Amino acid sequence: MKLLRIALVLAVSAWLGASLLYIITLSAIKGPSLSPQDRSALDKLRNDFRQCVESNGFGLRAEFKGSCLLTMSFPSDTIPKWKDPKTGDLEGLSYGFDLCETLLLWEQIRNTSTILTEEYIDALPNGWHDYAWKRINKGILLKNCENKSLCEEKLSLVLPRIPPFFPRQYGRCAIVGNSGDLIKMKLGKEIDQYDAVVRNNGAPVENYTDYVGRKTTFRLLNRGSAKALDKVAALDGSGKEVLIIKTTIHDIMSKMIKDVPILNPVYLMLGSSLGSSAKGTGLKAVEFALSVCESVDIYGFTVDPGYTEWTRYFSESRGGHTPLQGRAYYQMMECLGLITIHSPLREARGHEPRDIPDMVTLEKARLAMDRLLGQGSGNPFDLCMLWRRRKTRAEIPYSEAAMKHFFALGGATLYPLDHSNFKGNRIMITVMGTQRKAS
Repeated sequence: MKLLRIALVLAVSAWLGASLLYIITLSAIKGPSLSPQDRSALDKLRNDFRQCVESNGFGLRAEFKGSCLLTMSFPSDTIPKWKDPKTGDLEGLSYGFDLCETLLLWEQIRNTSTILTEEYIDALPNGWHDYAWKRINKGILLKNCENKSLCEEKLSLVLPRIPPFFPRQYGRCAIVGNSGDLIKMKLGKEIDQYDAVVRNNGAPVENYTDYVGRKTTFRLLNRGSAKALDKVAALDGSGKEVLIIKTTIHDIMSKMIKDVPILNPVYLMLGSSLGSSAKGTGLKAVEFALSVCESVDIYGFTVDPGYTEWTRYFSESRGGHTPLQGRAYYQMMECLGLITIHSPLREARGHEPRDIPDMVTLEKARLAMDRLLGQGSGNPFDLCMLWRRRKTRAEIPYSEAAMKHFFALGGATLYPLDHSNFKGNRIMITVMGTQRKAS
């Protein structure tokens, strides 16, 4: 937050009374020599992180090479069962990650909107010509939205003008995955106590409420589920459940929204790249939840030892995604203070997450990482490449925490850059309004 406030001051002093668009790029090339304080901050985080993985990973180990490169390894007696459907190769037992890029990336996501908006497309350089058609099924036939009105029509049912949700709009949030381990423990009442609950695809709650709860605030949909939008919407009798499609809008979906009619709000999610992370709709649910919630707990993500193949609590498995890689990645996220993991083994043992690095340690390390990857600036706005004027807005979010965050940014809205091709860079768009105020 301190960095964002500094960024706001810099922007206002440079262009007082104007509205700006930034594309922010932090190069991953080697930065300047770190100060002793920065080295100490990174050393402390690495040590605390190793201890956290040892305390909570049930056999996982964390080893570092240099300042940022991390390897998460499973015990050698782990027997992988998941095979890559393309190559037939078994899943490995070790996974490499960049801890610096991971922490900085998720820090950005926590301050951004991850919903596609008209404002976002307008803010991109040649947004309608170069990007909008990519979010429409068979959009290549639209010839780069040569007929902008046609593209606007195809997106109109899922394209709000501004973000419908804001950072920290919700307090405690739960994400309920689809794994078979959910029916090992009756956690339904616990899940229903969260301020917001996120579910994936067509996962039902009827007949499973003792295990998975009944409350659903958001539901993220992959392509297959989105094409059955009417059936997914029918899972929620109130029509209040928000449906978020992580792929493109299809004419079939638009027809259902118009004709059924589907009462639920429907949006498209931005497709920002998360690099060498866990796969699937589950991680996109985590991305969305972290962009609107103060804290995020995950259930049904099958992270217990011995889990090496995909299962679902309500039907036969359809293959899934690299379960061991996912388990390693989510453990890394927990040990960066981003999420809290719930699992049958933890519940049975009464295991509470422990040795999580504290916020002071994480913040000092994040600033050091910023200087390391940002060529010593310590300020992500220093490398702005583009700006332009934009219109004034006056809308604000609802919760007190969201409003504090909102006004700390001076009414700015942040977006991750969708489908970035800039390998090794972290890129974000900032749209700033001059006179946003409470109504």
